[in-house]
Amino acid sequence: MKAGFGYSPLLVLLLLGAVCGQRPRPRPGRPPSTRKPPVPQPEPKEPTDFPPPILGPPSVFPDCPRECFCPPSFPEALYCENRNLRKVPTIPARTQYLYIQNNYIDEMTAEPFQNATELRWVNLDNNRIRKVDRQVFEKIPNLLFLYLGRNNLKEVPSDLPNSLEQLRLSRNQISKIPASSFSKMEHLALLDLHHNKLGDGALSKNIFKDLKNLVQLNLAHNSLRKMPSNAPPNIFQLFLDRNNIEDIPKDYFQKFPNLAFVRLNYNQLTDKGIPKKVFNVSSLLDLHLAHNKLNNVPTFNHKLEHLYLNNNNIDSINGTELCPFPVMSTLLNEEDLPRLSYLRLDGNHLSPPIPMDVIMCFRRLKSIVI
Repeated sequence: MKAGFGYSPLLVLLLLGAVCGQRPRPRPGRPPSTRKPPVPQPEPKEPTDFPPPILGPPSVFPDCPRECFCPPSFPEALYCENRNLRKVPTIPARTQYLYIQNNYIDEMTAEPFQNATELRWVNLDNNRIRKVDRQVFEKIPNLLFLYLGRNNLKEVPSDLPNSLEQLRLSRNQISKIPASSFSKMEHLALLDLHHNKLGDGALSKNIFKDLKNLVQLNLAHNSLRKMPSNAPPNIFQLFLDRNNIEDIPKDYFQKFPNLAFVRLNYNQLTDKGIPKKVFNVSSLLDLHLAHNKLNNVPTFNHKLEHLYLNNNNIDSINGTELCPFPVMSTLLNEEDLPRLSYLRLDGNHLSPPIPMDVIMCFRRLKSIVI
């Protein structure tokens, strides 16, 4: 006998009514929604998309800009770095050192510098500066150090103060140097223009003629195909890494009596492009020729101390040919011995051991990397 479950018609109707009663009903008095989808708004433009400026701590100096820090123990300094600034604040007249790097400033105008005649040091690295008003430097005639690296400049600013000792303009987009950019800047000791877009045509004939006391000229990481023909004769350091230089004119370095450091890494130099005695200069102490296309070790002066030839195509080194005296000679004064103490040759087609004539000639070698 099977057990069964029966449902009466009345019970089924009651259950269906309860379920239907739970369905949502439209609220009385509220018409169906006819709202249109929101119209997309355009993306905000600079500088509205920048984070808000960060205010500095309270200061004991009433003229201290709110966005900056004025240390009581160093009243000549003004620290405004890393504060999301869009413009240069008004600089107090007492300020000699201005640190305003790592912000969002896109223009240097003259007004904030109106009373800043005592400024000696300005650091505006890592901003977005694309324009510098000509009148800015009229307000700060005693400036010694100017840092404008990592900005958006397309040419060297005009009317720079004649008092400058260091000018750093690296990592911009500079492709033009106006003819009078460095005129009368006889105190300039360091000019850094590395990592820009300078070609041979940007270095006009007399562009560096007034830089009589320049010590370091940095033109690395540009688009040069030739050695600069107009570099100041008194320079001590010449940096030309990461260009497209293929050859060096004969006797090029003879016109630089003080030149001690030369960097030509990451160029297109070959044996054919290097005259035999072009590096035979007594002032040269440190020579970098790494990451080129050399097949042989070039001749160098016996006073050279450091030589970098790594990552070329060199497959042999002949100490007898490179040595300025007979390798087996024993009648030499200590002063006459080659001064080479560091030689780097790794990344070539060489393998140990080091040739004996190299060891016998360069007796001051402390490190050689193969």
